[in-house]
Amino acid sequence: MAEREGVEIRRYEIIYEVIDQIKRTLEGLLLPEKVQVPTGRALVLQTFSVSKFGTIAGCRVLNGTIDRSNRVHVIRDQTVLNDYPIASLKRVKDDAKEVREGMECGIRLDGFNDIKEGDLLEAYRIDTVKRTLE
Repeated sequence: MAEREGVEIRRYEIIYEVIDQIKRTLEGLLLPEKVQVPTGRALVLQTFSVSKFGTIAGCRVLNGTIDRSNRVHVIRDQTVLNDYPIASLKRVKDDAKEVREGMECGIRLDGFNDIKEGDLLEAYRIDTVKRTLE
């Protein structure tokens, strides 16, 4: 009857083996959790309007690093306005993959041109963490 219904029968000698097997099976069904990991903060010192691109923020990295693949929370007057992906990251006039603490850079955000002097850009990456039942 089990074969006809497509039911798998397993035999265990110790009850803990059953619990471990069920736990491993359920953990495989849980979707991974997405966690924001802060990587660095930058202060907008000056803004530049470029007709082709929009507004570029001239920034100094206060701590950590700003990576080209990061997303950024725009903070104005201690309020998070929104978060945006980085469209371009430049160091001097060259494209940069990352900019470290104490250095200055130009950051253009994708979909946000209302950047102002004094805004704080808080960069983060999104890590996926395997979820467990515990």
